[in-house]
Amino acid sequence: MKTVGIVVEYNPFHNGHLYHVHKARESAKAEVVIAVMSGHFLQRGEPALVNKWARTRMALQSGVDIVVELPYVFSVQKAEFFSKGAISILQGLFCESFCFGSESGHTAPFLETLQQMETSAHSLEPLIRQYMNQGFSFPKAQTLARESLFEQRLPLDLSKPNNILGFHYMKANKALPHPMEPLTIKRHQADFHEETLGSQSIASATGIRKAIYEQQGQLHTISPYVPAATLNELSHYLNEYGQLHHWDMYWPLLQYRLLSSSTEELAQIYDVSEGIEYRLKEAARFSSNFTEFMQTVKTKRYTWTRIQRMLVHILLHVSKEQMSASIKSVQYIRLLGMNGRGREYLNQIKKKMTLPLITRAASSKEMLTLDLKASEVYALGLSPHSSRVLLHSEFNKQPVILP
Repeated sequence: MKTVGIVVEYNPFHNGHLYHVHKARESAKAEVVIAVMSGHFLQRGEPALVNKWARTRMALQSGVDIVVELPYVFSVQKAEFFSKGAISILQGLFCESFCFGSESGHTAPFLETLQQMETSAHSLEPLIRQYMNQGFSFPKAQTLARESLFEQRLPLDLSKPNNILGFHYMKANKALPHPMEPLTIKRHQADFHEETLGSQSIASATGIRKAIYEQQGQLHTISPYVPAATLNELSHYLNEYGQLHHWDMYWPLLQYRLLSSSTEELAQIYDVSEGIEYRLKEAARFSSNFTEFMQTVKTKRYTWTRIQRMLVHILLHVSKEQMSASIKSVQYIRLLGMNGRGREYLNQIKKKMTLPLITRAASSKEMLTLDLKASEVYALGLSPHSSRVLLHSEFNKQPVILP
């Protein structure tokens, strides 16, 4: 069975994602679409709108055949590590190709840019450090260094978020002993961070989430932009748990963690560096909500996204030592869901797999330490009853299985 892999978050699954699934299957001429999906906390350092089981059901009802989890150590990371984890998992499932959305729409500019960047790495890295020493954030320093070195001659626009991820997918894939075939489709209609819904049928996940929050959970506003399965899952989640997840739910927990930890303890947390722990503690003393805190902490050097990722690691108390020991390579593949075609494919490959395929957390606690901690903290944002329900499903739930 021919397979194509995709890397996703589905926060939530919308019509643009539906287009991606269909075009990936079509472009690869694949029988099976495998999605590597982030768990409860996402790449930009945010809690997912709904839990991974609800998002798995959205995906399976909308054309994906297998959903596996991108472990926490890779999901709440900058693009380089996020991509490395996801691509390694797709290879571990014997995908022949992978497909990503991009502003470019062609793989050639990615390959040409990757070649130029590798050739010039010895000149680029000192320039990046130079700009960071001037107080610029790492992404901005990279951009300025590239502009200085290449004078806009790169074939790929690396200021675009999907192109950045795509570039790192291609880089991670190239490093594999047996690279997969890379495929890309041009991003359709809405920009990555577009906050308005517009008149088209495709809107960004950012715009959809913003509309949901502004309408206080009323879902009719987003119905033109998402499949029926997404509306049903969001509605069911609201009925079962009472709310959708967002950072403000975790502000009291985060504030407690910041205020009760010493600066020395905070400095040991992954991604905390350069004395920012002092700024974090000071802001936590005088901020009344998460947004106010973020506006106080953000600087030219630290992007909103980097700070959010840092705060997730603080919330989960993930140390530098713990992360460095875990991030070296993918250790397992956790199955979240499959349909009949997906089950048939896994039955074909499971004896050849070199990574353990985990179907139930309760039987693999040691291996899933950080993923389980992420689930426990994610559940704490809910009411006590809803939190118990969610935790029970995390430890005991079998993968979602559809016909």
